[in-house]
Amino acid sequence: MNKTTSHKRAITEKPHTSAVLEGRSLSKSFDDAGQEVRVFDQLDIIVPAGETVAIIGASGAGKSTLLHVLGSLEQPDSGQVLLQGQDISTLSDAQRGRLRNRHLGFVYQFHHLLPEFSALENVAMPLLIGGRGTAEANKRARDMLESVGLGHRLSHRPAQLSGGERQRCAIARALVTHPAAVLADEPTGNLDEHTAEQVMDLMLALNRDMGTALVIVTHDTRLAARMDITYRMHDGRLHRHNHGDFSAA
Repeated sequence: MNKTTSHKRAITEKPHTSAVLEGRSLSKSFDDAGQEVRVFDQLDIIVPAGETVAIIGASGAGKSTLLHVLGSLEQPDSGQVLLQGQDISTLSDAQRGRLRNRHLGFVYQFHHLLPEFSALENVAMPLLIGGRGTAEANKRARDMLESVGLGHRLSHRPAQLSGGERQRCAIARALVTHPAAVLADEPTGNLDEHTAEQVMDLMLALNRDMGTALVIVTHDTRLAARMDITYRMHDGRLHRHNHGDFSAA
């Protein structure tokens, strides 16, 4: 099937019935001193509801860029991103922001918590932005922090939390809206091995309990091996990776 046919198929097909997030024929490039650098080309990915997906690959392969495109933080040069069946390219910036706030959560290598706010206030923020009242937002944030083991740290600011606690707080913030999917970019990359394992155990437990799909960009093949689906990104393409091959990765 040539690219023209593939692109036409992607534009006219209905959303995958079980997908919460779907990328179709995605292409992305950057300009580097007048030279076009192609990050990925005609790339397809489906994130099924409630599934865990890992994207691995070398540094600079485009994993984080893909995550940003899927999260509508960056726009592709061409192709479609469907979130809960909605083509986000047809939406205004404000509409995309509302859809993202309602259906997506984000976790990064660095927690990006607001330093002047408490753990409770940081976790409540997405709900307040989404229009929830203060009392409801605080209750849901408190419940979420308790679920990640931080019920005793509600009033602490990020500087008063350990690295693992800050990342757990960031996970609580990502999940407090009960999103369809959480996109995580190297969520354990800034943690020691023991803390990283604890954080990953927590994310997988919450995935099971809440039914939230999880997409993780990582260099850690041990972490990737715990996911339902793993892709390796190479030369602008995604290749399905067999877990039995990780020893050779």
